Amino acid sequence: SFCMALWPVSAEFKCFKTKGSAVDSEDVPMEHKIRLNQNGDDTNQTIKLYKRRWFIVLLFSSYSLCNSFQWIQYGIINNIFMRFYGVESFTIDWMSMIYMLTYIPFIFPVTWLLDKKGLRVIALVATAMNCAGTWIKVTSVRPNLFAVTMLGQFCCSLAQVFILGMPSKIASVWFGSEEVSTACSIGVFGNQLGIAIGFLVPPILVPNVEDMDQLAYHISIMFYITAGVATLLFLLVVMVFQERPELPPTQAQATARCISPEQYSYTASILRLLRNKPFLLLILTYGLNVGCFYAVGTLLNRMIIEHYPGEELNAGRIGLTIIIAGMVGSLICGIWLDRTKTYKQTTLTVYLMSFVGMLVYAFTLSLGHLWVVFLTAGALGFFMTGYLPLGFEFGVELTYPECEGTSSGLLNCSAQVFGIMFTICQGKIIDNYGTLAGNIFLCVFLFIGSVLTGKDLFLMMVVV
Repeated sequence: SFCMALWPVSAEFKCFKTKGSAVDSEDVPMEHKIRLNQNGDDTNQTIKLYKRRWFIVLLFSSYSLCNSFQWIQYGIINNIFMRFYGVESFTIDWMSMIYMLTYIPFIFPVTWLLDKKGLRVIALVATAMNCAGTWIKVTSVRPNLFAVTMLGQFCCSLAQVFILGMPSKIASVWFGSEEVSTACSIGVFGNQLGIAIGFLVPPILVPNVEDMDQLAYHISIMFYITAGVATLLFLLVVMVFQERPELPPTQAQATARCISPEQYSYTASILRLLRNKPFLLLILTYGLNVGCFYAVGTLLNRMIIEHYPGEELNAGRIGLTIIIAGMVGSLICGIWLDRTKTYKQTTLTVYLMSFVGMLVYAFTLSLGHLWVVFLTAGALGFFMTGYLPLGFEFGVELTYPECEGTSSGLLNCSAQVFGIMFTICQGKIIDNYGTLAGNIFLCVFLFIGSVLTGKDLFLMMVVV
C-alpha cells in the first residue's frame, strides 16, 4: 500500500500526460495485472474500473459528513450552549476552533501515516475516534461537565485530521483519469453536507427553552442520534472499506504499485513543495479564502441574532443555504475541471466572485429583511464553499508529480491557521464595532487573496 503514495499517483490528474483505458468487465487474473520488461518499463498493463468505487467514495463521504456535522453543532446554537454550560460566547467558539487547532500539529504525522499504511488504516482510525468522541459527548449532558463535552469534541476534531486529506487520495486510487475531479468533489461534498446538517438540525433538536432539565433532554437526544450514526459508520468501515481495487484504475496507478518505497522520501517531498513558488502562493490564498469561510460559519449565529433576535432557527437555515449553494458550486467546479482542465482561469474567477459575494453579504446583513440575507448568503456560499475542491485540484496540478495527499494537507493546514486567526479577530471586532466592521475585515483579506491569485497565475504564465 505504501507504493500507492508515490509520485505517479498524481498522474491521473494530468490527463494530457497519462491516460488509461479502463474496462469494466469480468475480473482479470492477478498474473495479468502488470507485465514488465527487463528494464522495468511497463509493456502491458491491465487496468479496470470497479463499480464498488462509488460505494467506497460514498462511504467516505458519509463518515466525513458525520464528523463535519459536529464542527458546527455547538456554534450554530451558541447562545443556548452558553446558558446550559454557564460559559462565555468565546468559549463556545472554541468548540468549533478546536477542529482547526487540532489539525495544525497533527496533519504531518497523519499524512505520513497515510503514505505508510494506506487508506483502510486511516479510515478505521478516523471512524473509531469519531465514534468515541460522540459517546463521550453523550456522557457530558450536565451543566458542570463542559470539560467532558470539550474532550469529546477534541476526539472528533482529531478524527477530522484523518479525513480532510483523503478525497484526492481516494479519487486517485479508485477512479479513472476522467473521473478524479468529480470523485474528489463527491468526497468534499460529504464534508459540506455534514456542515449543512450541522447548521440545520441543532436549532430544531435543541430549542431555546428556559427549563434546564428539558434543555438537557433535548441536547442528549441530539448527542445520542449522532453517536448512533457514528457507530453504524464505524462498523461499515470495519466490514467493507477496502484499501484499493484488485486491479488499478489507471496506468499511472499500475506504475505506482511497482515502485519500491526506497524511491520515495516524505521529507524530501515536503521540502520540494515548500520550494514551489506558485504552490506557496496557493497555500496562502487558499488559507485566506477557506479561513474566511470558517470564520463566517463559526460566528453566523452571533451575526444573525444581533440583527434578528430570536431567529436561531433561521440562523441555521441561512447556514444551510450557504452550504447547499456551495455543494452545487463544488460539483459544478469538479465537472467543469474534468471537462476543460482550465484550473487557472476557474480558480481566479471563483476567488473574485467569493470576494464580491462577501462584500454584498456584509452590506445587506443589517437591512432587516431575512429573505435578502438568504439570497446573499447563498451567493456567497456558491463561490466560497465551491472553492474548496477547486483548491485541492489546482494544488495537485501545481505540484505534479508530488503525492496529492501531501499537497492537500498543506492547503488544509493553511486554512486552519487562518480560520483560527479570522474567527478570533472577527469575533472581537463584532463585539466592539458590530457585524459590518467584522465582515469588512474578512472582505479585505479576500481582496488580498484575489490579487495574490492573479499574481500566482501571472507567475505561472511567465514560467511557462
